[in-house]
Amino acid sequence: MYSVSSVVSQTAIMKTVIIEDKQRIESIILHCDACFVGITDLEGNPYVVPMNFGYENGIIYLHSGPEGSKLEMLEHNNNVCITFSVGHKLVYQHEKVACSYSMRSESAMCRGQVEFIEEIDEKRRALDIIMRHYTDSEFNYSDPAVRNVKVWQVRINQMTGKVFGLRANEKP
Repeated sequence: MYSVSSVVSQTAIMKTVIIEDKQRIESIILHCDACFVGITDLEGNPYVVPMNFGYENGIIYLHSGPEGSKLEMLEHNNNVCITFSVGHKLVYQHEKVACSYSMRSESAMCRGQVEFIEEIDEKRRALDIIMRHYTDSEFNYSDPAVRNVKVWQVRINQMTGKVFGLRANEKP
């Protein structure tokens, strides 16, 4: 399900289409190699960091070291915005007209709150979900390694998607 965004460039005649189908948005997430996690820093400014991730059943799993600035920020405000983007391709309407160029891509944006997983078996399960996103290999994790990693889970409470850079007569 798609709806044409009200913002259509008159110069480039390219359009942005909103993706309303949850499975299509999840497909974008599953085909992405890295996500960008937006956090609010201690002064109220945006702080965005690329991270590896795993996704399963409406939950995004992330991991980090046991301490650091990201964790300090999340202690004060655990709200995050996570973005994903795939299929980047340069497109244009007219080869010699610079403003007719655009970048075709698909994106997903998810909002939620970070919760930290503390129980060791749940941490292992989350780490398996992250690793399955990148490889089919099976892994064992030592207890000290699992205790030393901070495992995040973000239950998605808002999910949106878009397709960018379509020509006016082109369907997503």
